[in-house]
Amino acid sequence: MEKGSYDFKSIEEKWQSYWANHKSFRAEDKSTKSKYYVLDMFPYPSGDGLHVGHIEGYTASDVMARFKRLQGFNVLHPMGWDAFGLPAEQYAIKTNTHPRVTTERNVNVFRQQIKSMGFSIDWDREINTTDPNYYKWTQWIFLKLYNKGLAYISDSAVNWCPQLGTVLADEEVTNGLSEVGGFPVEKRKIKQWVLKITEYADRLLDDLEGLDWPESTKEMQRNWIGKSVGCYIDFAIEGFPKKHLQVFTTRHDTLFGVTFCVIAPEHPLTSLITTKEYQSKVDDYVQKTLQKSDLERTGLALQKTGQFTGAHAINPANGKKVPIFVADYVLAGYGTGAVMGVPGHDERDHEFALNYKLDILRVVSSGSNDEDIHKAAYSNNKQGHIVNSDFLNGLSHKEACERIGQWLEEKGVGKTGITYRLRDWIFSRQRYWGEPFPLAHDKDGNVVPMTDADLPVFLPEMEDFKPTGTLETPLAKISAWKNIEYKGQKLQRETNIMPQWAGSCWYYLRYIDPKNDHEAWAKDKENYWMPVDLYIGGVEHANLHLLYARFWHKVLFDCGLVSHKEPFKKLVHQGIILGENNEKMSKSRGNVVSPTTVIKEWGADSLRLYEMFMGPLEAVKPWQTQGIAGVNRFLKRVWRLIVDENGNLASTANLKKSSSLVETALAKTIKKVGEDTEAFRFNTAISAMMEFTNTVYKEEGLTRKQAEDFILLLAPYAPHTCEEIWEKLGNTQSLSVALWPKFDAKLVVDDMCTLSVMVNGKLRGTITVAKNADNVSVLAEAKAQEGVQRHLEAKVIKKEIVVPGRVVNFVVED
Repeated sequence: MEKGSYDFKSIEEKWQSYWANHKSFRAEDKSTKSKYYVLDMFPYPSGDGLHVGHIEGYTASDVMARFKRLQGFNVLHPMGWDAFGLPAEQYAIKTNTHPRVTTERNVNVFRQQIKSMGFSIDWDREINTTDPNYYKWTQWIFLKLYNKGLAYISDSAVNWCPQLGTVLADEEVTNGLSEVGGFPVEKRKIKQWVLKITEYADRLLDDLEGLDWPESTKEMQRNWIGKSVGCYIDFAIEGFPKKHLQVFTTRHDTLFGVTFCVIAPEHPLTSLITTKEYQSKVDDYVQKTLQKSDLERTGLALQKTGQFTGAHAINPANGKKVPIFVADYVLAGYGTGAVMGVPGHDERDHEFALNYKLDILRVVSSGSNDEDIHKAAYSNNKQGHIVNSDFLNGLSHKEACERIGQWLEEKGVGKTGITYRLRDWIFSRQRYWGEPFPLAHDKDGNVVPMTDADLPVFLPEMEDFKPTGTLETPLAKISAWKNIEYKGQKLQRETNIMPQWAGSCWYYLRYIDPKNDHEAWAKDKENYWMPVDLYIGGVEHANLHLLYARFWHKVLFDCGLVSHKEPFKKLVHQGIILGENNEKMSKSRGNVVSPTTVIKEWGADSLRLYEMFMGPLEAVKPWQTQGIAGVNRFLKRVWRLIVDENGNLASTANLKKSSSLVETALAKTIKKVGEDTEAFRFNTAISAMMEFTNTVYKEEGLTRKQAEDFILLLAPYAPHTCEEIWEKLGNTQSLSVALWPKFDAKLVVDDMCTLSVMVNGKLRGTITVAKNADNVSVLAEAKAQEGVQRHLEAKVIKKEIVVPGRVVNFVVED
């Protein structure tokens, strides 16, 4: 390699070694600086290693970490490993290798891949959920939950996989098969440890309002919690004078429109009220339902099926008999496990009524243009007035709800109330590779918690950690571990383990104080660092992980152990990077791109820059290898601008005075890159730096101070290259301790213009750009607009048209 050439390999090795030796990114727990805590959703270290899709989020967080350091913040940017879990255990079983061995090997691969990207991580804070020094405190937090009455044992209907020998969450089951291994899954009732997350439902819902999170994510959490204000109504059952069927509804104003009722197959009344004529059909239907997960049963796109029980309920409003069906889309654990069918005003009920030839009645009128009720349900029915409903006729939705609610209470057949879709969290797993519970049971079945001094309860070493084939767990096979004498009693340890969610519920707190042997974290450090300022991770964790972590954090808040009621102030989801064939990356599709391969050919800075330049961070984007060549050429241009063929400072970067055009362009670029980086518009920030470089080449150079300012702008994105150039500019300290450049506000006043952004000729947004902005910058700015992104997502762009000063139009395939 020639002396003055851009040798990315030696440059990246040099600066990664420098940063490690000098601990350049160590976060200071006591600092007069303002803090900035930037957090990645820590990875599960699988045997496949990371691919370029995983790297996107980590690169984005590192750009922000480096940017905030340059702005003068004391930055905490840690990394660790979510290393317990079912995949590691299954791989260990297949290969007859202990999961501790495979996990350690995988962690080493992940760590090396992440270090090769040059991320500014404080590696002194590295954590691993399988480390006893970590899971000791997971057990400690569980005891806080237990002591507050938030952990209890329950006979729970769960997804049981005999082959895997464990309970699975609904998200781990597809079409009746386990996500791992593709094994059959069945419903069983098993004694499980359960956490009372429902006690925090209102707070989990209400506190979403103050969070800087994507609105779509907050809405997903609202829907998962599923708070409904309505009415409990008792329907008498013909032939069962001492029994009644209780339903919960938010539309009690439509009670006169009920033409059938539906109960969950697991409902206790199912076997009681089913007539002999329909017994075999109901039994068969129930058995088939038990093979499905709750998610499969409630899918909106599924055809709604059911089975008549032969029984009838009596509508308390008008005394009419209505048939009772069992149907899989009704869940025993939601509401009362029973619903009333109003097919005139509910799409799901309408479909069900048509399938089974049931009556469809109109009880809400939309006015003079009422549509045919047998063709479709009138679903905008809160806007109309009540009809065909006796004493409710003419009332509005709100008035009718109040009136019928009072009437039902007066008659003793109903009451107003609230229900939630959220269920308590089943917290047991019947595996080996996880955190043991810090609990034991005496001979009478009473629970005996361990004291803090007896933590951690170590996960014992086992050679035979395969599932037992029964509801017994692998740990139950170790008699010496299971049977203990504790505080003068002979006890049996709890042999279930915690789910993988446990370790990820609180890891952000351990980063604050990872070496503390005496407490999970020191109070003064928590006071300084929390809450997390920026959390970046995949949208697939929008519900469960985020909900569970928020729940644990609120419990810790109630215990006085944390200073804020919410853990994550701002949340950003990176988009998915598809393979070059526009499909999701996977080994089975053969389209996985390894960062190791890309770095070897192009360098880490080119990979970082390309991933941030591909498009808006949140968008779904296909990988295109030729795109790396483009950003690599840009880095080489920057290099040649400042470094000559002898490896010294080039004359073009050492002018006594530059042109006024360069001076103005730099001021605008500082402003643009700063604003866009702050707003996560990384692609447009990079575009602005490319445009500035073009300007400098046309104007034949810049001053050393201007070169330094420009390199500081590029540094968060391409840190290795910029550190090397920074040194060649005569600086003796790493640019990680430098400060973001300032600009003259008078120079950034410019004639701007607003352009309409169209997709297939339809207005989807506007952008404001400089009148002399080039087409590359204009197109990048247009694609960054949220309204435009939605209409370009997963579409092939056939043409990109820019009419200067007027309009941008994207022509896409429908």
